[in-house]
This record gives sequence, C-alpha cells and structure tokens, in this order.
Amino acid sequence: MIRRLAPAKINLRLEILAREDSGYHQIESVFCALLLADELEVAVGEPGIRLEVSGAELGPPERNLAYRAAVAFHEAAGSPAAVHIRLTKRIPAGAGLGGGSSDAAATLLALNEAHGRPLDAATILRLGAALGSDVPFFLSGAALALVWGRGERILPLPPPPPAPVLLAVPPFEIATAEAYRALDRDRGAPAGPPAPRTIRLADLGSWSGIAAGAVNDFEPVLFPRHPELAGLRDTLARAGARLARLTGSGSAVFGIFESTEERAAAAARIAHAFPHVRIIESFTATAPPPAALG
Repeated sequence: MIRRLAPAKINLRLEILAREDSGYHQIESVFCALLLADELEVAVGEPGIRLEVSGAELGPPERNLAYRAAVAFHEAAGSPAAVHIRLTKRIPAGAGLGGGSSDAAATLLALNEAHGRPLDAATILRLGAALGSDVPFFLSGAALALVWGRGERILPLPPPPPAPVLLAVPPFEIATAEAYRALDRDRGAPAGPPAPRTIRLADLGSWSGIAAGAVNDFEPVLFPRHPELAGLRDTLARAGARLARLTGSGSAVFGIFESTEERAAAAARIAHAFPHVRIIESFTATAPPPAALG
C-alpha cells in the first residue's frame, strides 16, 4: 500500500488572460501549497477501480478526479486496472483550493510508484494536464510556483517563510466553468493581448512583494454576485491580514497573517460576523509534501 498527501493550494495572484478559440482561457498565477491536505491510500488488488471516500460526499466515483486519474494511468500504462483507492477528504470541494486536482496528481504518482514507474515524468505531466489545469502544479512538487498558459507551464520558486493562513469557506460552491462564463459575459468582447509588464521574481520571494502584486480577476465578477465573499475578504483585511483574497474562482477566501495570534483573532471575528462559514487554520508550505505518511 502506498500513502500520499494531497495538499491544498491558494492563488496568491490570478490573472485571466486571452480566451482561446477552443474556449480555454490563458492564465497567469502564483500558486502556493498549504499544509492542509487530503490523504490518499492506493493498494493494488482485485480487478477494477474501487474508490472509497470519507470526509465528504463527492457524488458518483466515476466523476471523481482521483478515479479518472486511475483510468488515465492504466490506459497509458497498458495494464488492466486493479486498484483500491481510499481517499480521506479534508480540503473543501468547490472552494478554489484544488483538492480534486491534488487528489488526481497524488493518484497518478502513487500508481506509477506501485507499478514500478512504467511512465516517465513527461507522460505523467501530460495525463495530469488533460485532467485539469491545476494538476500539473501538484505534480511538480513545488511549494510555490509561477504558473501560466493553461496551467501546464510551471516555474517553481523558492517560497517565502511559512505563514499562518486562515481559510473562510462559505456553505456554497462556485463551479469553475460558471465563473469563467460570468467573466466572459462581464468582459463582453474577447479580451485582447494583455498589456506588457515585467514580473520581478525577487518580489515573489517575500510576503510584502507578493502582497503588493496580489490580484484575482474573478473578484470583480463574483463579488457582486456573492457579496458575502467581499465581506469575508474585507473582514480578514481589517483583522490584520497582510494579504486577503479569493482563491481560484472561489468560494474560499484566505488571509495570510504574520502570527498565529493575529490569525486566531481574525478567526474569532469571522466566526462572530459569519457564523455559518467554515473556518480552517493552516500554514503555507515551504517544501513538497512527503511522499508517504508514516
């Protein structure tokens, strides 16, 4: 049996660039892994793919990204599927935290290890990119990375020191596809090429530099539709977060703090003002998750 952690991520920066004729959107983002993680166990056994999920109700197994990753792996490896996957969910679904994509990446890596690594890194990356735009980041093992294109272009970066993170997760999900449709409707005509600019990698090595360039292009689109999200972000900022943003297309909002004491005070303010919102405390990661637990 192989055990892996599947970490969550937040987007410290997210710009949506041109929309391709295919319908895909080019992005430019800074991804940051968190210590918050799902747990995955993979055991090769009886024929077929069996997925057992605890901690969340995710619907039919066949739609789960971990299941789809197992299908893709066995097709690429040319081997009959015979695997039991146990997935313990701790990352909220539909919140922009990348849980499903991380589960898919962990499944691909675990299955490749279990079968003696029949697939090379390039093949694994290709399979991951076909499953979702966030999967390549999790396959890269980076704790911090500049990501662009459809998510398949990744530049790992040295992460800044670990920082306390507070996640505020409302009791509703936002479908990524619907968020992009809303963005397209609000923008109207297809967006042209982005304005030229320079990204200073040195600025991405400190929290002050990251905060200075923090943006999420979904916020102007989704906040008028879900005013509570703006309220959560503003409450985190007033509570002292050095950076507070929506992550991905939501619905989770995060705040990064200088100390656990400030984070605890912010959590109390969120709990008082938004008692129905789920609060999760974590830290930013500074290294890839261990390949196995225990």
